[in-house]
Amino acid sequence: MSEPLLSVDDVSAAFGDARVLDSVSLAVRRGEFVGLVGPNGAGKTTLLRTINGVRDPDEGTVSVDGDRRADCSAREWSRRVATVPQDTSVSFSFRVADIVEMGRAPHRRRTQFGTTETDRRRIEDALELTNTADMRDRPIDELSGGERQRVFVARALAQDTPLLALDEPTASLDVNHQVEILRLVRELVGEGRAALAAIHDLELAARFCDRLALLSDAGIRAVGPPESVLRSEVLDPAFETTTATATNPVTGTPTVTAGAGDGTVVDGLGVDARRVHVVGGGQAGARAIATLRDAGHEPSAGVLRDGDLALETARSLDVPVATTPAVGPADPDAIAAAHDLAADAAVLVFADADIGPRQWTLDLAEGAPSTVLIEARPLAERLHAGERARGRYERLRERSETADLDALPSAVDTAVATAERPADD
Repeated sequence: MSEPLLSVDDVSAAFGDARVLDSVSLAVRRGEFVGLVGPNGAGKTTLLRTINGVRDPDEGTVSVDGDRRADCSAREWSRRVATVPQDTSVSFSFRVADIVEMGRAPHRRRTQFGTTETDRRRIEDALELTNTADMRDRPIDELSGGERQRVFVARALAQDTPLLALDEPTASLDVNHQVEILRLVRELVGEGRAALAAIHDLELAARFCDRLALLSDAGIRAVGPPESVLRSEVLDPAFETTTATATNPVTGTPTVTAGAGDGTVVDGLGVDARRVHVVGGGQAGARAIATLRDAGHEPSAGVLRDGDLALETARSLDVPVATTPAVGPADPDAIAAAHDLAADAAVLVFADADIGPRQWTLDLAEGAPSTVLIEARPLAERLHAGERARGRYERLRERSETADLDALPSAVDTAVATAERPADD
C-alpha cells in the first residue's frame, strides 16, 4: 500500500487543563476522502487546525507528503494544505473573485506583481467548479452563509494543494449544494489529491467518503469503511445516545437514526429537537438560557464574553458554552466552538444579539434549521456592521419566529415543528 499523504502521529492538544486531543494518530492516502465524524466538542476542529498549521500540537507530529509541519514555513505549508474553515466571516467587503484569488498567495513570488496566466486559470476553474462564477463581482458580505461557504471552497481549490482540510464544508448549504460540494471533493481526490473533512451529517459522510474516523473523548475510537464505523455498538458510546442503523435503498450506504425511539430526530436532519443554541448575552441571553432549561430543552450558548451575565447563568446551569475574552474581537476558536455547539441544535435563538463587522452571529443563525428572534432592543442599537448586514438580518427575520422571553418556549416548539435547513439563497 502507498505511503500516506497525510500522517498525524500521536498528536495531543489542550486548552488550559482541558485535553482536547490525546495521542491522536491518523493517516490519509492520495485518492482518499476521509470523513472526520463525532459528537460536538470531540476535537474535530482542533485536529483540523493542527493539520493546517493554525495551531501547533502540544505533542506529536503532522506530516504531508513526508514533510513535517514543524520543518516548514507557513508559506510552504500553505502549498501543501488548503482549508475550508467553519467560520466564513470576513472583516472587509472583498469581491468574491478577490477572496478566491487569495488562494493563489502561497504560489506567488514576493516580487511578483499582477496575476499570472496560471493564477487566472486556477481562479476561473475554481469559480466554475463551485458554481460561483456568476457572483464573482459581488461583495462577500452581501452573500448568504451558504453562498459564502461555496466561495471558500473555491478559494481552497484555487490554492491547488495535494491535501484539502475541510471543517463542515456543507454548513449552511441546502441539500442540493451539500451533495454538489461533496461530489466535487470526491472527484478531486480521484485526481490524486486527498481530503479530510469534518462532516456533521453521518449519512452524507457515508455516501461520499472512502473511510470514516470517529473522534470521541479526545481520541480516535474507530477508523474504517463507513459500514464498519456506522454501527450502533460503535456510535452509541461515542454520541451517548441510542442509534438505529440501516442501509439506504437508493444509495446503498448506511443510514443512522439517532435517539431512536425517543422522538428526538427532526426530519432526518441529524438535529436534536431538545437542543437549542442561544446567541446573545446580557440579560436577554441569560433569561433565554434559564427559560429554555426550565422548559425541558437542552440549551447551549455562545460566543459569550468573560464576565457576561449570560455566561455566569450558563455555567451555573452546566450549559455548554463557547467563550471569548471580555475585550477585543471574538476569538476564532470560540466562533468555531459555537458552530460545533449549534450544529446539532434544531433551533437557534437570536437573543437580542449584537451584529459586529465580522457578522459571525448572523453566520450562526443562517446555518440553523430554524430560528427564533428576541428583539429587546432596536436593531439600530445592536447593528455595528452597515447596511449589508442590515439586509441579512431582515432576511433572517422574514424566515424566523419572533417572541418575547416569556413566550420563548412555545415559540421554540413551533420552530421545532417546522425546522428545515435554510435555502442557499
